[in-house]
Amino acid sequence: MELTILHLFPDCMSLYGEYANIAVLRRHLEAAGAAVTVESALFEDAPDFARADFIYMGAGTERTQKAALSALLPHKEALKAAIDRGAVLLFTGNAMELLGASITAEEGGKVWPCLGLAEFTTVETGYRVPEDVVARTSLWGSFVVGFMNKCSETCGVAAPLFEQVERGPGNAGDGALGEGYVDGNVFATHLTGPILVKNPDFTDFLIRRLFSLKGWALPEALPVLPYEREAYAVTLKELAGLDAGDPPGPCPAS
Repeated sequence: MELTILHLFPDCMSLYGEYANIAVLRRHLEAAGAAVTVESALFEDAPDFARADFIYMGAGTERTQKAALSALLPHKEALKAAIDRGAVLLFTGNAMELLGASITAEEGGKVWPCLGLAEFTTVETGYRVPEDVVARTSLWGSFVVGFMNKCSETCGVAAPLFEQVERGPGNAGDGALGEGYVDGNVFATHLTGPILVKNPDFTDFLIRRLFSLKGWALPEALPVLPYEREAYAVTLKELAGLDAGDPPGPCPAS
């Protein structure tokens, strides 16, 4: 059971320690019985999407985000082909914005055309939003915790990854329209943390999705690392006054 993770631009798009997302996912996958290879694509490399089962990019500064976009645009058709054949993609932090149609600068109105995997658009703002976030999703049965530090608003998201934001901002403004983006095997969120370190249920969800796409049988129980669960419970309690066992309840209908 062999699986390849492709980490895009870890030299410049790992502003909040997002390499830890890959470390955590790899550890859990290997504990579940998969043989995992992690390949890194730097700015000067041509990413090898043909072999990738899981594709990841983390957050950068506004400058390195645009550099990542320039490096990735020549390979967008190969990226789309990988997704079409079943590869799972996760972009976190401002990497999420690259999946949409465009990013527009606040000053001067310069527009950067993006990958066009989604129709949403992003407009940079003149202020930064650094806040803790608690949200929920219908994809798995627990709250999500994370940290957001962005100076942009994203509008036109057809399907947010987190339908309900309990605390903190969302894609645009107060979180009323949800946070993140999901379409099939494409997942994106502005939340960092790193998000898989903070949310073991999200990690388990991705493992189930990867095993299903590969046609592999899941072990009877996925590996549990107690300190991850304990850290998640403490964070959820501090941010929202909730216990890890509290049910999130139904998400509102879209």
